[in-house]
Amino acid sequence: MNKESTPLDRRLNVAIVGTRSSTANFDITTLRLFVSVAEQGNIAEASRINHIAASAISKRISDLEARVGVNLLYRLRGGVEPTQAGKAMLRHAKRVLLLMEDMDAELSEFTHGMRGQVRLWANTSSITQFLPEDISRYVERFPEVGIELREETSQIIIDGIREGLTDLGIFSGHTDSGDLETRVYRHDTLMVILPSGHPLEGHEKLKLADIAAYNQVGLQDGSSLQNQLLHEASSLEEPLKLRVRVLSFDGIRRMVEAGLGLAVLPEGAVIPFLEMGTFTAVKLDEPWAKRSLILGFRDYKSLPVVARTLIECLAPEPS
Repeated sequence: MNKESTPLDRRLNVAIVGTRSSTANFDITTLRLFVSVAEQGNIAEASRINHIAASAISKRISDLEARVGVNLLYRLRGGVEPTQAGKAMLRHAKRVLLLMEDMDAELSEFTHGMRGQVRLWANTSSITQFLPEDISRYVERFPEVGIELREETSQIIIDGIREGLTDLGIFSGHTDSGDLETRVYRHDTLMVILPSGHPLEGHEKLKLADIAAYNQVGLQDGSSLQNQLLHEASSLEEPLKLRVRVLSFDGIRRMVEAGLGLAVLPEGAVIPFLEMGTFTAVKLDEPWAKRSLILGFRDYKSLPVVARTLIECLAPEPS
């Protein structure tokens, strides 16, 4: 666009064209048309795209300039170009229009019913103890929402959130979540489970040092629970005696029942099975035995509505 072909007073047309009202309000149609004109650099092209007469667009923009009290466009021979004030208006108008679109999309979910898919990765502790009931309540409220649930170790979950592979993740509070946004999902407590007839059977509580000398059943490498136990045991005189390592809490219970060793599990994976009478459970008397499960995500505001609604179902912020 050749500015030299236009008189200087036209190119520097930034004089006040009205008195700006401190309570000026802007209608959305005018803002949308202003953005279209500014981006196209031509009122005629904006007219064609928006199916509105060029004269009507020109009138709306003139009224907008009168309302804000400053010219927003240079009227050039080959089209238009935003003034400095116009560039500021363009930036804010785009932001307003985006917010309006977000509001419309979110409200339409309530009008037409919540739909969509949420990706949720969770560790074994949360899936075994809490998630089945919580997800059941959620899908009962929003039957058109699908939840893609995947079981992973805590570190893999955190990496998956950062890489955008999952919308939400539930992981151990002992794992560093770095720059993720987080909420506390649930708390749990660790217990020692013992095969029937074990020498430690009958104790009311046990410390980690008390069980270190006995054969144990543990979880796979990468498990936050197993990593925590190994870390805490590093200060003991002797390492933990891991006889067998398996992938799941169910596998651990079955190995303990078979007499292959004792194990440490969260109480939610122990208490419901005690009535079977094939193993006993004792409180683990350590300050770190009380744990938090964390719900993490990258940016709450940028998440789909269905994901934000699931967050509020699983870990609502305190009122």
